[in-house]
Amino acid sequence: MCKAMIILPTYNEKENISALITEIFKVAKTDGLSLNIVVVDDNSPDGTGRVVDRLAKGSYKNKLFIIKRAGKLGLGTAYIAGFKFALKKQYDYAITMDADFSHNPRYLPAMLAKMQECDICIGSRYVPHGGTKNWGLSRKIISRGANTLAHLMLGLQARDCTAGFRCYKRGVLESLNLNAIHSNGFSFLMEMLYKCQEKGFKVGEVPIIFEDRRVGISKISRKEVAKALITLSRFTLYRLFGGKHEN
Repeated sequence: MCKAMIILPTYNEKENISALITEIFKVAKTDGLSLNIVVVDDNSPDGTGRVVDRLAKGSYKNKLFIIKRAGKLGLGTAYIAGFKFALKKQYDYAITMDADFSHNPRYLPAMLAKMQECDICIGSRYVPHGGTKNWGLSRKIISRGANTLAHLMLGLQARDCTAGFRCYKRGVLESLNLNAIHSNGFSFLMEMLYKCQEKGFKVGEVPIIFEDRRVGISKISRKEVAKALITLSRFTLYRLFGGKHEN
């Protein structure tokens, strides 16, 4: 049985994290999946790290791990820290998820099953039977706009290029120079997909319904949107004019 490490970046997710971890392990048990979890916590002021510590020393010992970072260092570097942890521990797959229930654990079995025919699987909002729930108009416009630009400017083939619910095969992560990826947020997600497609890896998608967070405050900002536009422009220039970048 293939082993998967779920990577949960957190910043002030105390209200969600315990229930999410419990639900992930419940799905794993019900479906016979070999799943462990690593939480990458950016020194959350609300005590998220302490909640995870307690669970890791109790009910989920040797199944739940935590990487504690000094401060709010960004989503992209949190993913990379999780990837390196999964590679070091010899996991077959690394799965990234949001820690606020936007990515429901019930989709994990379908994503792992899809990995039999692809190298990267995306939990996608923009394939048949996928969608969003409880989103405002402005968020829908930003998401659709970012995906449209990614298709047109970068030639990305996936329908949902900014989705953070993904499963990567070990070999995909080993092939990339993770230290050369400096983007964050939307930018990181698009850059990863661009580099994976550039290397010829096959991307698959399974439909999900993305639900707005149950509790807490969204961390999407205008600054993140601006960074995404800069990343799109940078890689479009690489693509059009043969610029060099590290893989």
